[in-house]
Amino acid sequence: MRAILASSVLSIALLSTACAATQPETTAAVSEWTLDRAQLLTDLDVLAADNMEGREVGTEGNARARAYIIGRLEAMGAAPMGDSFEHDFTFEQRRTGEKVDGVNILAFITGTSDSDRTMVVTAHYDHEGMRGEQIWNGADDNASGVASVLAVTEMFLAEPPEHDVIIAFVDAEESGLQGARAFVANPPIPVENITFNLNMDMVAMSTDRILWAVGTYHYPFLTTIVEDVASRATVSMPMGYDEPSQEPGADWTNLTDSGAFHAVGIPFIYLGVDYHPHYHQPTDTYENMTLDFFQDASAAVVDFARQSDARLDAIGEASGR
Repeated sequence: MRAILASSVLSIALLSTACAATQPETTAAVSEWTLDRAQLLTDLDVLAADNMEGREVGTEGNARARAYIIGRLEAMGAAPMGDSFEHDFTFEQRRTGEKVDGVNILAFITGTSDSDRTMVVTAHYDHEGMRGEQIWNGADDNASGVASVLAVTEMFLAEPPEHDVIIAFVDAEESGLQGARAFVANPPIPVENITFNLNMDMVAMSTDRILWAVGTYHYPFLTTIVEDVASRATVSMPMGYDEPSQEPGADWTNLTDSGAFHAVGIPFIYLGVDYHPHYHQPTDTYENMTLDFFQDASAAVVDFARQSDARLDAIGEASGR
């Protein structure tokens, strides 16, 4: 069931004031960078392949996925966050109570200005793993988000952002957002410098070509960015799924990694598709994705990242960060 647009519950005066606060004089310049659609599909295909064994945290398949992501970052010339791309954490597995080691992958892109404000772009790379001999490949959830964030990384390396950007491929989302929680609990920079989180989780499967933008109910000043990107996108980008609700599955605020950022007051937008028959099923495979939509949605993701960087100071002023 689709949520009511978040902006409709706000007074006109409040929304107008908040939106104006984040509207800079100009948006980001038109980009000369072109999305490599073939590479995007390759990344999705590789990460959702059977040999990744569903990428469950703490498994060999998860480690293979991590090696592939790091190899892609190194090949495009990305710098690690600190001394290594790999940032370890430990948590208690909720299903078994055992201690599990997870690994976040963090890259750092230096901005061209001297601003301390930083954007964190996230996607989780883990999935459900194996159930007996059956592989839960997780093509949409969330090899697709990882592939789109790799494209964002390539764009920012080709066209450096104004502000610093941390690229975070987080682990153990399926175990309760553990990688994202570890990141905000022990951030690699002062948490007060993290101004905005852009999170991608499931961007490859939509027969009606809808990519939801979640978060404007909590941060209405982000509405103008969504509207701007949506005006150019070749997919539909409604806002919603973020209002408090008693209906199961109607509020996605805390169901993905951006929820960990929201919990400490960091504004976020989460881009993702609606529930579909392959969600958390072994049929979530590359072959079952709507690939044309995925490529177009990823182009919108890249545009969203670019526009968010261009407006990061305005976001910070509106949110007090």
